[in-house]
Amino acid sequence: MHATPLSVCIITYNEETNLPRCLASVAFADDVVVVDSASTDRTVEIARQAGCRVIYQAFLGHVAQKNLAVRQALYPWVLCLDADEWLLPGADQAIRTALEQRHADVAGYHLKRHTFYLGDWVNHGGWWPEYKLRLFDRQCGQWDGDDPHDRVSVSGRIEFLNVEIGHCSYRDIAHHLSKVNSYTTTMAQGLYDHRAARVGWGTLLLHPMGRFCRMFVLKGGWKDGIRGFIIACIGAFYVFAKYAKLWELQQSKRQPPTP
Repeated sequence: MHATPLSVCIITYNEETNLPRCLASVAFADDVVVVDSASTDRTVEIARQAGCRVIYQAFLGHVAQKNLAVRQALYPWVLCLDADEWLLPGADQAIRTALEQRHADVAGYHLKRHTFYLGDWVNHGGWWPEYKLRLFDRQCGQWDGDDPHDRVSVSGRIEFLNVEIGHCSYRDIAHHLSKVNSYTTTMAQGLYDHRAARVGWGTLLLHPMGRFCRMFVLKGGWKDGIRGFIIACIGAFYVFAKYAKLWELQQSKRQPPTP
């Protein structure tokens, strides 16, 4: 047992391809809890073989599912990873040193997430460096945000740690677009439930264009070549699809004329 024991929290669903890499990178942890939402592949078997504690829970949404995993952790300090993420070499020692030498008022650490997409690391366009608060004292914080865009909120001082998280969220463009379709449906419903302003031409035209310009020009996506252009285009489409689906929901109460 280390001076400051660490729990790792992971939620899964059909992650047999990604999970071994993720688990191998956190083998130094004192406790690993996997909350699985009825996977039909070898995810649960892989987690058990690695010595993880596995908990079954039908998917509650990203925020609620991750908070459940945090509550199941054995120790106050937790590291939360998605199954398609992993710690790069050197992270274990950096994390151990930070936990053992931290000041009493430190409640969490930002780590740097680096995404691998279409055959290479993405270094611009707002995708790098992408700082994520993933290492924190659960007594001072929890998962927050609006599904599917969750985030950790803590009460206390947050420091930056030179630890890199690898990220491989999309197998290919088709997989990327399928996630965009799923996420934008969730986002549109959330906006609709919160009575967002009605969508008009300006929203559908200007917001996607703004996203593309920010990612490809201002954030330097052009430096990643065609890969950066594709990312910026899909980013713009994400914004368009979100608001187009919100517009669709806002029109849903209108009924066709009676014959």
